[in-house]
Amino acid sequence: MSFWDQIEPYWELLTAAGAILGPVLSAFTIGFILVTKKNSTSAVAWCLLVFFLPLIGPLFFLLFGYQHVRVPLARKRRHRRLFESKHPRQRAEVTRGSSAAARSGDQSAAPWEEVSRLARRFGAFPVTSDNRIKFYHEGRPALEDMLEAIRNARHHVHLETFIFQPDETGKLFLEALTQKARENVEVRLLYDAMGSHRLPQRLLRPLHKAGGKSSVYLPISPLRRRIQINMRNHRKILVVDGRIAFTGGLNVGSEYCGDNPRFGFWRDTHLRLEGQAVAGLQRVFIEDWDFAAGENLYAEPYFPQLEGGGSCPVQIIDSGPDREQKPIREIYFAAMLRARKRLWIASPYFVPDAGLLDALSLAGYLGVDVRLLTQDHPDKWIPLFAARYYLGEVLNAGVKVYQYTKGMMHSKVVLVDGEWGSVGSANLDNRSMYLNFEANCLIYSPEAVAELEDAFRDDLKHAIRLERHAYRRRPLSSRLLDNACRLLSPIL
Repeated sequence: MSFWDQIEPYWELLTAAGAILGPVLSAFTIGFILVTKKNSTSAVAWCLLVFFLPLIGPLFFLLFGYQHVRVPLARKRRHRRLFESKHPRQRAEVTRGSSAAARSGDQSAAPWEEVSRLARRFGAFPVTSDNRIKFYHEGRPALEDMLEAIRNARHHVHLETFIFQPDETGKLFLEALTQKARENVEVRLLYDAMGSHRLPQRLLRPLHKAGGKSSVYLPISPLRRRIQINMRNHRKILVVDGRIAFTGGLNVGSEYCGDNPRFGFWRDTHLRLEGQAVAGLQRVFIEDWDFAAGENLYAEPYFPQLEGGGSCPVQIIDSGPDREQKPIREIYFAAMLRARKRLWIASPYFVPDAGLLDALSLAGYLGVDVRLLTQDHPDKWIPLFAARYYLGEVLNAGVKVYQYTKGMMHSKVVLVDGEWGSVGSANLDNRSMYLNFEANCLIYSPEAVAELEDAFRDDLKHAIRLERHAYRRRPLSSRLLDNACRLLSPIL
């Protein structure tokens, strides 16, 4: 007997229960949304979804919209306050003077000193000037250099990632980490529960047996009512011996080397950092590790005296749902408003809030050379459809929109006036700005920004430009789909 045959005698009862339960559940959920959602656009979107989908809507809100899971988020906020009271961020890095422009020797960067002070008010680390940066524009060379740095570690390896795939590349990393643990190097692996859900514990046993440690960030546990799939740790940080750090858009997996035929060539932006700014990324990892694993590592061996031998001013900024302010979002907003000549942005997902959308459009209306590079071959379809709605808005403002056709475009880069840049894990979408834990490097060096601009120009050679008039004439079915997916923008 089939499943439908079994429930047929109860069909009328189930229908009646659904007819009664649906409106009651919707009314309760809408009331809860109005109390908990501060952003009016987000509140309206969720209320409409719950109203028109009485049973499915509340389930979607439980899984995607209920950002403030009271117990773990309150614990994370208490932990951050306690950790910062014991270890003030001023102690994590040592600065040499207060002006990024003076340290870089380029007075054209002087206006950005105000942005660096604003970032400090939002909890960013101080600007440090003696840093050396190496940029990577695709995955394979970056991951190879990360493996080499791990193999050369002498005291500790700290790896934090959103996705750790159990594929050939992931196994290479685990082998390298396990070997260092056998050599009595301290090894700590922190990965996100949702992003790395495919990573089985059996693959970690050799690492644990060798003395290495791993921990899961915000584990999902239905029995403890932890089924929230928002509030994910989207940071990508590798710190070796407190002296070398890597960060950017790359996770650990073979697709980031271009080995997955579904994505093909993987275009990303990652960086290797040496100098005092490494301590900022180390501090972000240590605070996250302390929260997830309960081990406080804030000690001198993890923060050695650093001389990077470079001259690139860098500032580390992190953000997450445990903060009242949204630091990376506010810095993006301030940078957009400061643009006078050009504003170039690469982001695979483009689902901005109203303020960021207005700032971007205003720059276009003012005649700033605004260019937005985004995906053509998506890995997620709903964010793509939602993005197409917002692309129409910025096209009308004179923004030049390009779609990358060579493969998967995964870079998260903001470049302003050839003087200031941001590289990190944060996309230009609501998920990165409000829901995820992120970390970016703010760069105050015209020379470093020029290298990123050259890479951006090269990307445009492999991109198609959307024409405003042609874009307006896309089919009605496409526009309806874009508008429908746009209703989900608060969680995209």
